[in-house]
Amino acid sequence: MKSLIKKESIKLLLIVPLMLISLTINAQDISSYEKAKAEIEEEFGMFPEMFEVFPDHALAGAWENFKMLNSPESKIPPKYRELLQLAVASQIPCNYCIYYHTAAAKAHGATDEEIQEAVAQGAQTRHWSMILQGNQVDFEEFKDEFNAMMKHMASKSK
Repeated sequence: MKSLIKKESIKLLLIVPLMLISLTINAQDISSYEKAKAEIEEEFGMFPEMFEVFPDHALAGAWENFKMLNSPESKIPPKYRELLQLAVASQIPCNYCIYYHTAAAKAHGATDEEIQEAVAQGAQTRHWSMILQGNQVDFEEFKDEFNAMMKHMASKSK
């Protein structure tokens, strides 16, 4: 009987801390979620559905990533970030992203001509990627040729 009570006591000693850790983590997740939600609402004047449909437990991390990539410390100016993202969005293709990044690029001063060129640059990258991949050009050979081309072009620009 004492042995059974001892085993049950040990189980409780193990289970209770695990439950407390779980409750603490859950409370942190909730407060992290609420903090991220409040910051998003402050930033955008609303809580957009793109964040609403994101898993609650991961929202704080996703929001932190969003903020950091769009922060003043970013080495890529906002207009160029949006043009890059528009080029990628056009190639995925994603209507949501195309709409968002076109409007954001314009808000950061991009002209219609810059938007058209960003999309064309994305298309050109996809075009040559298809040619190289589809024809199974050897990657090491490609790198050797490219490095030789760059060396030639650098010598011409001197």
